[in-house]
Amino acid sequence: MPGLGDVMARIERVPEPGRLILASASPRRAELLREHGYRFEVIVPPAPEPADFAADMSPVQQAEYLSRFKAEAVAEVAGSGLIVAADTLAALDNRVFGKPADRAHAKRILSSIAGTAHKVITGLTLLDAGTRRWLTRHDVTGVHMRTLSDSEIESYLDTGAWEGKAGAYGIQDYGDQFVTRIEGSFTNVVGLPMELLSQMLDDWRAY
Repeated sequence: MPGLGDVMARIERVPEPGRLILASASPRRAELLREHGYRFEVIVPPAPEPADFAADMSPVQQAEYLSRFKAEAVAEVAGSGLIVAADTLAALDNRVFGKPADRAHAKRILSSIAGTAHKVITGLTLLDAGTRRWLTRHDVTGVHMRTLSDSEIESYLDTGAWEGKAGAYGIQDYGDQFVTRIEGSFTNVVGLPMELLSQMLDDWRAY
């Protein structure tokens, strides 16, 4: 399983001069941006995610919607700058698994996705805080997870690495021991698809 330093050739570039803002409290997303040479600041979305919004949405639509919501929330306080916002979830047969509320919830999630080929989906939004021009896309990675024993799940839960992770596991924090194969972007599973971000920034400049 590749590590963060091996996921892809470093982009080593920054957007055109200006303010780049990561709309996230996730240290993993910030680390990925730094690993790939971006200069940015962090503003955590001040508004809680809306509840009961997803009744008629597919997993992809949910991820895109929440990434746009986060970007708009940060735009309200940032005033200017290019905002990068992401929302990552795991999905199995259209059943969505976000961040676990507590240890018991994390165990239920891991028990559900163990031994499956599920999808990790990230919605990604670029939004200009001044003009409110925006671009939203998504990335999907297939994740094959081996069957897990109850004791393996409990041992993993003891590490606390499940906290704040969509699907209740972090592939970069012990969770790689559960994964047998991924199909698509590794950084997407971490929480910020860097290949997609690079393409979106190119398209943003060309627009």
